[in-house]
Amino acid sequence: MYPLSSSRQSRSLLITPVSRIALALSTTLVLGLAHTLPTTAAAQLAPLPPTLPRTHTPQPTSAPISAADLMTRLYIFADDSMQGREVGTPGNVKGTDYIAAEAQRIGLKPAGDNGTFFQTLPLTIRAFAPSTSLRITGGDSIPLFDGFLPVSDDSIINAHLPVWYAGQVGVASPTRAQMEGKLVVFTVDRNDPQRLPNTDGAAAVALVVLDAIPKSHLRRLREPMVSMPHPPRPRREETTLILITEKTLATLFGKPLAELKPGTAGSNVDFTVFHVERPAPYPGRNVVAILPGSDPVLSHQYVAIGAHNDHIGMSAAPLDHDSVRVYNHTLRIEGADQGPRTPTDEQRALLEMQRAQLDKQQTGGVARPDSIFNGADDDGSGSVSVLEIAEHLAAMPVKPKRSILFVWHVGEEKGLWGSEWFTDHPTVPRDSIVTQLNIDMIGRGDANDIVHGGPHYLQLVGSRRLSTELGDLIEQVNKNDHHDFTFDYTFDAPGHPQQIYCRSDHYSYARYGIPVTFFTTGGHPDYHQITDEPEYIDYEHMARVASLISDVAVHVANLSHAPVVDHRKPNPHGSCTQ
Repeated sequence: MYPLSSSRQSRSLLITPVSRIALALSTTLVLGLAHTLPTTAAAQLAPLPPTLPRTHTPQPTSAPISAADLMTRLYIFADDSMQGREVGTPGNVKGTDYIAAEAQRIGLKPAGDNGTFFQTLPLTIRAFAPSTSLRITGGDSIPLFDGFLPVSDDSIINAHLPVWYAGQVGVASPTRAQMEGKLVVFTVDRNDPQRLPNTDGAAAVALVVLDAIPKSHLRRLREPMVSMPHPPRPRREETTLILITEKTLATLFGKPLAELKPGTAGSNVDFTVFHVERPAPYPGRNVVAILPGSDPVLSHQYVAIGAHNDHIGMSAAPLDHDSVRVYNHTLRIEGADQGPRTPTDEQRALLEMQRAQLDKQQTGGVARPDSIFNGADDDGSGSVSVLEIAEHLAAMPVKPKRSILFVWHVGEEKGLWGSEWFTDHPTVPRDSIVTQLNIDMIGRGDANDIVHGGPHYLQLVGSRRLSTELGDLIEQVNKNDHHDFTFDYTFDAPGHPQQIYCRSDHYSYARYGIPVTFFTTGGHPDYHQITDEPEYIDYEHMARVASLISDVAVHVANLSHAPVVDHRKPNPHGSCTQ
């Protein structure tokens, strides 16, 4: 699932490690936790959830959906050798090669480009052009990278832009009138990052955080980035963000931070951002396959089942795996959806006790350096579940009447790149897709991960937003086929701040009026962390979710009619609304 702070629908900016830049800010809070915390605590310590072995010997998979099969697949797909499967990297190519090989072995029909299983996206490598600059109007120029770093996908030209100091994030609450047309500067409490207030009206926003980024991370930020050309459709305008140093702040205002008060005006600046692009050396690929239907008429329609094959790659520098896990399970229970916090003395003591417990039980006191975001749950769990469902359906003696379309989308973590590309350039007629069932993060969901979680817990999002009939059918399948899940619709509520409806690949289909359902067991402390590993997955629960989705797909595929769309369709070229 792609992060809230990168959502094109979210105008506010979240200072959490869900992008390369924000990651650099937060990792400093867990560096060194292992052996620098106090050694006593009066509070009782709750144990971490149990874990499986770190390695697993692959076993042959079979037609029935099983925990054993899913374990074999996920330990392969979320292995360190996949290097976090970031789009445009060798690790993602290796991951999509694995999926395509399995699809072929299972006996699915290739449905990508030119008779292959792959649909390739037009990725580019994008770097800042030398003409990118920030300078005092008529005066000094601020050095790129050393003094400022833009965070922008678009070219920008702002001349004679007034500079205005708003204060500290979490404290400042400037009005639109105060920010209108200005470069608005905020400072950040690095020990307690907060969400920016609404910055509508500001021409650009500058955060004084560039000094806090470790050199190892800054080196990565200087590197060119994989990019996807925007489709030619209107997109919601975003406020441009730049990161600056305290020295740059003093240059802009002619005085140091200690002498600044909220509302202080600085010099005018000229600010431009330009990019240069070249083709990406490694492809970004959707994997697309079909299980042909058994009915000569209905087989020309499709029930789509999807997941995303990418994750967020590797950290610029290793962290101690067990310290990160202890920290997140104690202080950061929503993972990357929750900003890092500085622990209190009591919490530090709890962290030390927890880490000591791990040392005694598992590691023998040896640090476990880790720099790979394996993405076992996000979305290794979805990707291998789609394979498991495909193998199960392909072995049925009588296939479903409609064809089943399997799509493993790439680039979801960058902002739904692969699903947008597929639905804009479908390899089957778009209006022949009657339903899309999206699987993203179904490997967790117990009480350690989410309130009210447990063996029967499952979140549904979007199931009745376009088709009441689809939502009712899923409820019926759950009950009549004795899956016995308790569905949580909390995150499907209109206006819910987590915006889950807009944050995974199902929306790319829903925007074209295709009924969708998003199946997930929800967020947890290891979301978008180096600790999202196969050893922390609940495979029995995951197998039960995959079995439900398989049965739902068969029921929809065997309906005499396509699920009725009885709600208003979105504008396919507009913004998503939760």
